[in-house]
Amino acid sequence: MKVMKFGGTSVGKPQRMKEVATLILGNDEIIIVVLSALSGTTNALSEISNSLARGDRSAAKEQIDALENQYHNFISDLLSDEKGINKAKAVIAEHFEFLNIILRISFSEALNKDLLAQGELLSTKLFCIYLDEIMVCHVLLPALDFMTIDANDEPQIGTIRVKLSQLLQQYPGNKIFITQGYICRNAKGEVDNLKRGGSDYSASLIAAAVNACICEIWTDIDGMHNNDPRVVSTTRPIDQLSFEEAAELAYFGAKILHPASIWPAQIFNIPVQLLNTLQPAAKGTLVSEKAGSVGVKAVAAKDGITAIRIKSSRMLLAYGFLRKVFEVFEKYRTSIDMITTSEVAVSVTIDNDTHLPEITRELEIYGTVETDVNQTIVSIVGNEISETEDIMHKLFASVAAIPIRMVSYGGSRHNISLLIPRKYKEETLRCLNKGLFGLD
Repeated sequence: MKVMKFGGTSVGKPQRMKEVATLILGNDEIIIVVLSALSGTTNALSEISNSLARGDRSAAKEQIDALENQYHNFISDLLSDEKGINKAKAVIAEHFEFLNIILRISFSEALNKDLLAQGELLSTKLFCIYLDEIMVCHVLLPALDFMTIDANDEPQIGTIRVKLSQLLQQYPGNKIFITQGYICRNAKGEVDNLKRGGSDYSASLIAAAVNACICEIWTDIDGMHNNDPRVVSTTRPIDQLSFEEAAELAYFGAKILHPASIWPAQIFNIPVQLLNTLQPAAKGTLVSEKAGSVGVKAVAAKDGITAIRIKSSRMLLAYGFLRKVFEVFEKYRTSIDMITTSEVAVSVTIDNDTHLPEITRELEIYGTVETDVNQTIVSIVGNEISETEDIMHKLFASVAAIPIRMVSYGGSRHNISLLIPRKYKEETLRCLNKGLFGLD
């Protein structure tokens, strides 16, 4: 059994959706197809939600009407059969009736989750109508019937496995199953989601639940690249990565793969293939237990970082000092990315500054606190990179002109990270592309 996930850009235009149908028809085995919302839909739904949260129902109504018009234009290019068009119009009418009903009732977080789920529900239903039109036998498996999270927002793999197995057994002989990414039910049974980028997570969880032979993630780029192609013009795809390498890259900024999607595949040893819908013949990137090679493979950058330095000559070396510092971050559910220490100071970085004032205030009990905002973590990732000959020389020679705020080395055998001011990000990525990979 194979899992194939297609992102928003892969289904965002009628012709792309038709190409997805061609790709899934080229398989002999049983496949579960996981679809995201059409590109732009989730952002549009978020804007509608924001308008409703502000009480601006007039703006929300305009946004709903504009989005509905986009969907009518979409199906006019996707479908040619009158029966299918009428069925698609009925689907659109049903979902946008729901959005218009929300305009007339009190807005809440539960309603917001229902609203955000509409994109995936629409994309899968419209795709199934197209498959009907081209006479492809398939089954729609609603993700809300099997994808669940607990009270801590963690997926329940055991429950997902049981429920999904029971659903699949109801359709013996069927080879193509369609389901939604991103959406799920929470511990209360309410509609919820796996957060942004969660369709990758859905695909990995489903692959783990059915013990798939592979989980294919189809996007609009041919695999994980050695650098950010939006910044650096000369990048190249990476043939193979280990789960650890891929997790480091995903967490520290590589946009092609959602960070959370690595661990289910890793735990159940399901290979993940990153492929390009626009170039289906391209090799892409294979993520598995094996790294394939040793040394530097890629560079990734993560923006929106805040650095916090706590200086305390009196307490730093005292027993329990670091524990007390970390307890402050734990109290405010704020994770730490990097950490460095000296005899008189400890520096950490965070990517969520929601509780920065409270964190700063509590840390001032232990010493002088300084913060630097608008920073970027640049991570150099590769198998056993810390043991690669001359890596540190090449790395620091490449960024000799860049002001480096922090360095993280030795915490992982696969990652060396630098903290720099955000304004030096593009220059740093280009310098590393030339110094480490010999690409201008």
